[in-house]
Amino acid sequence: MSPESVTAAVVTRKRTEGRTEARARAARRRKLVVLGARTLLLVAVLVAWEVLSRNKVIDPFNFSMPSKIWDQLVQWTAHGTAQGSLGEQIGYTLYEALLGWVIGVTGGVLLGIVLGRVRFLADVLGPFIKILNALPRIVLAPIFLILFGLGTVSKVASAVVLVFFPVFFNAFQGAREVDRNLVANARILGASDRRVTLQVVIPSATSWIFTSLHISFGFALIGAIVGEYLGADKGIGLLVVNAQNSFNPAGVFAAMAILAVVALLAEVLLTFVEKRLFRWKPGGPGAER
Repeated sequence: MSPESVTAAVVTRKRTEGRTEARARAARRRKLVVLGARTLLLVAVLVAWEVLSRNKVIDPFNFSMPSKIWDQLVQWTAHGTAQGSLGEQIGYTLYEALLGWVIGVTGGVLLGIVLGRVRFLADVLGPFIKILNALPRIVLAPIFLILFGLGTVSKVASAVVLVFFPVFFNAFQGAREVDRNLVANARILGASDRRVTLQVVIPSATSWIFTSLHISFGFALIGAIVGEYLGADKGIGLLVVNAQNSFNPAGVFAAMAILAVVALLAEVLLTFVEKRLFRWKPGGPGAER
């Protein structure tokens, strides 16, 4: 190789490295700008809420104010609640939501993949699934309460029915949208139906499934909270009920703030896992949000 070719290769490599570093710096700057904008927006909303409440522009009895909500959170953290420590209430609700989420996701993925692969079953069961999906599933919570009592099972059941359908439809659509050329090539190479499903269909549908996971955990929390709201001996939903019954809007908003933090942490964890799984797919779900 001539000296000119070596020099050109070195220059090209340095230019490529420089462009890569520039893109990385731009991405970091953008993350900081987005984070700063989010922080400023949150602070502006809280300050406006506090000022408007203190000046009676909005009714502080019904809407409370951020300072009182913070005081309520500090009181719960330092002295606990009437049902026990704050951590115990969060853990109880989180356990119900996670268990319902896992069961709902597992059932939704399995049935979605099966019906996406077996057209006959999809034709037979499709109308029934659509009818069930059209029902207001949140109203099933009182029925679950009657069937299973005040314990964990009724809350988990409420979470399951809310989680199952969005996961099912995404898994079903993902199985249907698999590149037919990939399936055909796998069959040409001698792959069985089982290997095609496990090694082609499921990996291809993973991005669809992860899309549903981002919203389904929030549904699981809603199911658990609604179940606790209707009847429970502990949990965040019970804190909401007690605060409401004692005309304590700060307690209601404090419980909502706790749920928001839990949902945000779950979203961060799911996004991290998704990015790790889809590092190979620059434009896919694992790409920068």
